[in-house]
Amino acid sequence: MFLTPERHIAHFDLDAFFVSVEQLKNPKLKGKPLIVGGTGDRGVVAACSYEARKFGIHSAMPMKIARRLCPQLIAVRGDYESYGKFSSIVTEVIKHNVPLYEKSSIDEFYIDLTGMDKFFGCGKFTSELKTKIARESGLPISYALASNKLISKVATNEVKPNGQIEIPFGNEKGFLSPLSIIKIPGVGKETAMLLLKMGVETVKVLSEIPIEMMQNLLGKSGTDLWRKAQGIDESPVVPYREVKSISTEETFQQDTIDMDFLRSEIVRMTEKIAFQLREQNKLTGCISVKLRYSDFDTHVKQVSIPFTNSDHILLKKAWELLTKLYERRMLIRLVGVKFTNLVPGNYQISLYEDTQEMINLYQAIDSVKHRYGESLLMRARGMGKDGARLVEKPFDKIFVVK
Repeated sequence: MFLTPERHIAHFDLDAFFVSVEQLKNPKLKGKPLIVGGTGDRGVVAACSYEARKFGIHSAMPMKIARRLCPQLIAVRGDYESYGKFSSIVTEVIKHNVPLYEKSSIDEFYIDLTGMDKFFGCGKFTSELKTKIARESGLPISYALASNKLISKVATNEVKPNGQIEIPFGNEKGFLSPLSIIKIPGVGKETAMLLLKMGVETVKVLSEIPIEMMQNLLGKSGTDLWRKAQGIDESPVVPYREVKSISTEETFQQDTIDMDFLRSEIVRMTEKIAFQLREQNKLTGCISVKLRYSDFDTHVKQVSIPFTNSDHILLKKAWELLTKLYERRMLIRLVGVKFTNLVPGNYQISLYEDTQEMINLYQAIDSVKHRYGESLLMRARGMGKDGARLVEKPFDKIFVVK
C-alpha cells in the first residue's frame, strides 16, 4: 500500500452548471429534459439536465440525435455572460472562506484544507461551505473530501447531483477498486478499449498489473495510470490567479506594406494565442488589434464578441479590425493581437454554433499541438508566401497579463 503524507483536499463541482443557471433564471425549466447548446439540427449539446440524461443524451452529442432520443427536449442557447457571472459569485464565496484554492474550470474548484483539521473538522467545514455556496448563488453543488485531487474528483462524480462524501486517509485504493476504469481521469477511448480487450474492466484489476507491464504497454502514460490505480496523486492545489488578458505582438525585421504577409501574421498570432486560451480553459469576450506605422504612430481598435475561443471566429474578427485600422497606406512596423474580458470555460470551441465535425477537428488539432508543440501544426495562411517569414525570430513571444 502506497500512501502519501496525509492531506485534506476537497473538490467542489457545480451540478450541470449551465443547465442549473438557466433553471435559476427560468424556474419553469426545472425538472424538464433541458439542454444548453446549438438550436439547429447541426448544432451540438453543450450541457444537459439530469432529466435529459435519462434518455441517453450527453454533452457534445449532435442536436439531431438528442431530439430523436427525446422528442420533448427543450433547447436553450448558451449565455456565457450569465455563466461567467455565477461562476464569479461562487469563486468569491470560496475565496473569502478558504486558505488555498484552485479554480480548474468555470464550475470546478480544488480546495486545500491541510492543517485545518487541527482547529476544527474539515468534514464539517466543507459541509458548511457547500451550504453557503448554495445559499449565496442559488446553485446546487457537490463535493468530496479526500487526501488528494484524484480521489476527490472521482468521488465527487460518484455522488452527483447535490451530494457530498468523505474518503478517509488510507481508503483511497479501496474506494477506487470496484469502479470502472473509465472513471479514472485521463483514460480516453483508445486506452479504455485496449484495457477492456485485455479483460481489465475495474480499477482493482488495473491496480494488480505490474508497473513494468504498464510501462511496456503505454509508456510514460502507463506509469501515470498505474499510480492513479493505486490512488496515488501528489499534484498540488495551484493557487488561483485571475488572468486578465493574453496577447502577442511582432515587430518586423523590415517594415512592410504587403497585405498578404500581414494577413498571414494575423492568422499565425491569433491562432497561437487562441490555442493558449483553450489550454488555460478560458474564453474571450473582447479582441483588439494593434498597428504601429514606420513613424511609430500606434493605433489600437477593439470589438466585443460573444464569448469564444474558436480560431475561425477570432481570425475573422482580427482581420476585420486590422483592415479598419490600416488607413494611412504607410509602411507597418508592428502588429499585435490581444484577448481581454476573459472568463473560465473549458469548451474547446463554440458548442452553440459549430457542428460535430468542427468540434472533432479542433480537438484533433489541439491534441497534436499539446503533444508535439504548437508550432508543429498551423494554418497554411499563417506560413506566409511559400512559408517565408519576415520576422526576426521563428516564433513570437506570448504575454500573459495577470
